[in-house]
Amino acid sequence: MATQIQMLLLDYLPKTEGLLPKWHLIVATMAVFNTIQNFATLKLTRRLYARVPSASITALQARTFAVWTLTSAVIRGYAAYNINNKTIYDMALLTYLIAFGHFTSEICFFRTAKINLPVLSPVIVSTASLIWMLRQYDFYVAP
Repeated sequence: MATQIQMLLLDYLPKTEGLLPKWHLIVATMAVFNTIQNFATLKLTRRLYARVPSASITALQARTFAVWTLTSAVIRGYAAYNINNKTIYDMALLTYLIAFGHFTSEICFFRTAKINLPVLSPVIVSTASLIWMLRQYDFYVAP
């Protein structure tokens, strides 16, 4: 029974060679869970922006962040299955760049976030993904 379930799940993984497509799928799936969290509660969002009064983190802000996160998840999920498409690859790369820019600016310039696990996680994921995608560009996207 377990083998049948495993085989069924494996059928849904991206078929393209390499680990980057699977990584996009993992990150996209995590982003969907983060989207749900942002719609459901402010608790984790307040941990992210820990240097501002918790009352200034509103439900509207969390929902806006949820929609952005869901948009990124869709693009990254689509890239997982269409990684050889230059336009999709570039769009996915840009989602990581935007995420990196957002969290870096919140830490360094706006000072609304402090360096803690809720902030380090997206910074590490976006940085690693950017480097990985830039290094593997020619492998996945034909020149």
